[in-house]
Amino acid sequence: MSQPVILVDGSSYLFRAFHAIPLLTNSQGLHTNAIKGVISMIKRLQKDYPQSQLVVVFDAKGKTFRNDMYADYKAHRPPMPEELREQIEPIHNIIRAMGLPLLIIEGVEADDVIGTLAAQATEHQRDVIISTGDKDMAQLVNEHVSLINTMTDTFMDVDGVTEKFGIGPQLIIDYLALMGDKVDNIPGVPKVGEKTAVGLLAGLGNLETIYDNLDQVKTLSFRGAKTLAPRLEEHKEQAFLSKQLATIKCDVELQQHIIDIQSQPADQAQLLEYFKQLEFKAWIAELSGSGSASSASSAAAVVAEDDDELPEKLQGDYEVILEQAQLESWLEKLKAAELFAFDTETTSLNYKDASIVGVSFAVEAGKAAYLPLAHDYDGAPAQLERDACLALLKPLLEDEQQKKVGQHMKYDMHVLANHGIQLRGVAFDTQLESYVLNSVATRHDMDSLALKYLGHKCISFEEVAGKGAKQKTFNQVELEVAAPYAAEDADITLRLHQVLWKKLQKFDSLTAVFRDIEMAAMPVLCAMEEFGALIDADLLHQQSGEIEQKLQQLEQQAHDVAGEVFNLGSPKQLGTILFEKLELPVRKKTPKGAPSTAEEVLVELAEEFELPRIIIEHRGLSKLKSTYTDKLPLMVNKTSGRVHTSYHQAVAATGRLSSTDPNLQNIPIRSEEGRRIRQAFIAPPGYKLVAADYSQVELRIMAHLSDDEGLLKAFKEGRDVHRATAAEVFSVSEEEVTDNQRRSAKAINFGLIYGMSAFGLAKQLGIGRSEAQDYVNLYFQRYPGVQEYMDNTRESAKEKGYVETIFGRRLYLPDIRAKNAPRRQHAERTAINAPMQGSAADIIKRAMIQVADWLPGSGFDARMLMQVHDELILEVREDQAEAFAVELQQKMQNAAELKVPLLVEAGIGDNWDQAH
Repeated sequence: MSQPVILVDGSSYLFRAFHAIPLLTNSQGLHTNAIKGVISMIKRLQKDYPQSQLVVVFDAKGKTFRNDMYADYKAHRPPMPEELREQIEPIHNIIRAMGLPLLIIEGVEADDVIGTLAAQATEHQRDVIISTGDKDMAQLVNEHVSLINTMTDTFMDVDGVTEKFGIGPQLIIDYLALMGDKVDNIPGVPKVGEKTAVGLLAGLGNLETIYDNLDQVKTLSFRGAKTLAPRLEEHKEQAFLSKQLATIKCDVELQQHIIDIQSQPADQAQLLEYFKQLEFKAWIAELSGSGSASSASSAAAVVAEDDDELPEKLQGDYEVILEQAQLESWLEKLKAAELFAFDTETTSLNYKDASIVGVSFAVEAGKAAYLPLAHDYDGAPAQLERDACLALLKPLLEDEQQKKVGQHMKYDMHVLANHGIQLRGVAFDTQLESYVLNSVATRHDMDSLALKYLGHKCISFEEVAGKGAKQKTFNQVELEVAAPYAAEDADITLRLHQVLWKKLQKFDSLTAVFRDIEMAAMPVLCAMEEFGALIDADLLHQQSGEIEQKLQQLEQQAHDVAGEVFNLGSPKQLGTILFEKLELPVRKKTPKGAPSTAEEVLVELAEEFELPRIIIEHRGLSKLKSTYTDKLPLMVNKTSGRVHTSYHQAVAATGRLSSTDPNLQNIPIRSEEGRRIRQAFIAPPGYKLVAADYSQVELRIMAHLSDDEGLLKAFKEGRDVHRATAAEVFSVSEEEVTDNQRRSAKAINFGLIYGMSAFGLAKQLGIGRSEAQDYVNLYFQRYPGVQEYMDNTRESAKEKGYVETIFGRRLYLPDIRAKNAPRRQHAERTAINAPMQGSAADIIKRAMIQVADWLPGSGFDARMLMQVHDELILEVREDQAEAFAVELQQKMQNAAELKVPLLVEAGIGDNWDQAH
């Protein structure tokens, strides 16, 4: 379940913080009140939405396109106070050091950048929360976009906008156009206030409709309606100019799409330096290990005035092993230890390319050692020979009975395998302990865990290796700097385990999820990653060539239709061709008043006209080429000839796996082009691919959890559940159900699982909201057990603060008791969905574990390659494929015992597309 992207309107909060917080200065006289306010707001958002991507947007210096449209735009604003101006650069610096994306785009306002990102998210059905104090942003609100104001603690979705303004988001621009805006000097229509604007819009519709029906204004019931029409007519040009000025631009050209924007690790050392310069004592204490984001506001009262008096870091007794006798002594300590922490330092984050630079151990809290093996900078001290040391360590590391703990040990497994060592006896992984304990409490990297659970700030990699283009690989880092960093990793890992395991042991269900699902899945995932998937790079190159030819043909077709050569990628040139030369109807205008060539406009025009249809096809193929057919061959490992993805267990809140480099979860499946990409995932000669996929697993879990008789009966009898639902909702026999009725039922079945509102259902089905609500009401009448499950789940979640999967995995819901209704309702929807999505994730992991246990003694020559959503893809010897597929289905269907049968569909092919 993806978390909402948080778009922060930095410019809005900049002014509000400056005026809301009394002037503060540091000892050097620099004003700091706006810095304090803006960064506090961002830190609160990080606390409230710990799993969300934050993107911060500020206005650029200088004029924007609105000044070109209307010279007096914002002309009455006083110049920015110098006390505020001097705080802007420090705010930007801190945000960058926090690792957050910071966008400042010349020629447009922050609103326009946020509007563009929100539009991109809506197009990809990603939820967005815009953090702002600007009422103009209400025009952006839709099913996927909401507003939050952290200064007033208010939240607005579609219903919230309607409640606040008396009109829906789609009329906010017209509302602003009629009223004008004194702050921005948007003229509007004189003497039209809030009530008059709402009366006009509610009575007649948008600005265009009002002016098309001025004779109807006098019939409206609000005060002054009878004499308003002449004033509206007199100021018509001004009203439409105001609408253009008030319209947020949603097609700003950005270097990155919202789905590609990622945070970077925070530069803790740089942040600490900034906070010291600004004299923010509470935040200094937080970074130094004596506080947390939640306590920062109160910490200022108790933190000592001098930096020297700040609490010290955890102390450790760390040893550097440079002599054989030291190594032998440590080997004895490790053998005698009931459990020891282990970590590797390497040359690369890419596990297939990484080689060991050194290893570290800890046998008790504060007692750790670093064994350097391959530091090769000029002047590096003599070190023990790597292969000889690894040979001594190998029996210990491969001993199943010798228990180890690590942080993200799957990576260490890979690296050791590169050196011929099969790491066994991994009893604990602190990353997974934290994740199972509470997946949404924090990020699960070591630095974050150390701060949260130990109050300790770890030495960062950037502190020892530098950053940017000058960053060293670890083998180049001086030993006196590298050793404390490496030894600390092992020490902190052991200390974290001691804290986290004590917490986990309080809950039998969580210890079972940790041990039987997450820890058991780790070596299975490692083996899949290590083996990799075979890619037909030649086929991908061929597809790229074919796409390139097709792009050239489409470009020529476009030129032929247009009657001249033009740049298909230029909105301005395209607009000139479409709307001036070919005189196509203008469906929508940009804020500057030019005809829009946005995707939704072209889609609409493509229903009637050839050129927009060509442009859409050209854009789609161009994106496919750059994202997939060009890029995937570059990911093939030179040694193995295969693609090796990385699976992440501790990212998705509900337990689902994610993957990167490549992201297997996002390869298109519904389009012909996406299926062609899957054709490039192939079986080697003599083998076939078998793809086994759980059918409607989340609906089956809903039937199991809700105990609804109708759903249980449909699944037990093996009926088409969407057809059965349609029959119930539309009161017809299953034989009479039309394709359209089945489509509606499918939307209802899946929509309810994901918390879709009647508004969302109406949009998806292209029907009225009241009709969609009738469908939902009928559904619950026919399936009362589902309604009862949802009600009970909401109440249970409010009481406990979390929900559970079938197997006991927990998802905590911080907002489930929130006073703010929209935030509480979002948490309630999450409470309903999470047990189903999380249970599905648990089932596929349990299936992978069982299949991995079964394969070695099965007699089948088969290997697991990939896990994508609810599907497993395996490579199996050709003559065994059919028999194997039958047994695989049985194994996967037995991964969980539900009140309805689990159904697995398996296919066989020479490539992934054939097998799916």
